[in-house]
Amino acid sequence: MKNSIADLALFGGNSLFATPKSTSNLVRPDIEHFLAYSKQFHAQRQYTNNGPLVRQLEKRLAAFHQTEYCVTFCSGFWALVLAISSLARKGKSEIVMPSLTYRRMADIAAWNNLKPRFCEVDPHTLAMDRASAEACINDDTALILCVHPIVNCCDTEGVAALARERQIPLLFDAVESVYESQAAGKVGQFGDAEIFSLHASKLINGFEGGYLTTNHRQLAEDLALMRGFGFKQVDHIAVAGGMNAKLNEVHAAMALASLDDLEQQVARNRARYRLYQSLLQPIPGLQLLEFDETQATSYKNIVVRLEASWPLSRADTLRILHAEKIVARPYYSPALHQKAMAYAHIPADLPDTDKLSGEFMLLPCGHHVDEHDIRQIAALLTMLQQHAASINQELEAA
Repeated sequence: MKNSIADLALFGGNSLFATPKSTSNLVRPDIEHFLAYSKQFHAQRQYTNNGPLVRQLEKRLAAFHQTEYCVTFCSGFWALVLAISSLARKGKSEIVMPSLTYRRMADIAAWNNLKPRFCEVDPHTLAMDRASAEACINDDTALILCVHPIVNCCDTEGVAALARERQIPLLFDAVESVYESQAAGKVGQFGDAEIFSLHASKLINGFEGGYLTTNHRQLAEDLALMRGFGFKQVDHIAVAGGMNAKLNEVHAAMALASLDDLEQQVARNRARYRLYQSLLQPIPGLQLLEFDETQATSYKNIVVRLEASWPLSRADTLRILHAEKIVARPYYSPALHQKAMAYAHIPADLPDTDKLSGEFMLLPCGHHVDEHDIRQIAALLTMLQQHAASINQELEAA
């Protein structure tokens, strides 16, 4: 417990935690489940190339998302690259995407020789919507890349209707929305395809990996070939643009074990979220982004808004938290349009995104954060708010 600013690690005190408290999920499924799955591919002596566990995983994920097809990859990054390559309209050069999103998203567009055209986000959802996407569409639009925010979902139906009307391919990045549902159905079945991650930081831990869901047979078949060099049968290249982007059996085993634990994991996430909800509510200047509980949600991420009344800058707040080994992170900051780029893009003036990119941060959550940790984090934030004047003076004098 920190009682005075002299206790803060940034000013010479001991850190609150002995080991860092991360915002990554890092869930550890039951080891016996993982080993039982691993014995299956070991017995069949097939460790890669569309092995038995990869096929089993794809079947389960398709059923989970209520889609016809699922294709796994070695990472979500390459799933996105190959999906964009397959879907983008030929002869067009622009890809519409939000700026308030994953720091590598513009790089992914560049891999496909496409220029990002960044759009605004809805200040209430932190995601692109129909209006912001439509403002960026022109005759040179190759694809709409719509990204779900870290908490809740984007305007799925509105953007999908726009894509249909304008006959533009639509790809959803849904890496933070694995468990989510909307009124129109389960996330995973919208647009031409949706992309998910199996990274250890995500809801389903496959150590590393990614997958795509779709209801389009030809797209699924082409991508399944592209992830394996484009080969069909021995040395016959059936599709262009292939590469080695296959998910191996070890990663599939881990992902399957994580799926077995998914409902229990969501229950644990819900308990952490409820505690944060009750402890942060009394702290002036902090607003927890709340999950839409009218639909299925994973309760995975804890995002807070630093309101104008919060007495410390976000940068100073993060410095203090990091010194305490609380690995809080700014929410998608800087925004992509604010960064220098070495590749072609369309410069953008996005005042809402500029403002929003400085207001939010993620707090520790996931497998390695327990009730005691959350109580200590909330107590520290309370202390920071109460002693902010003295903290600011100390920081100015340093």
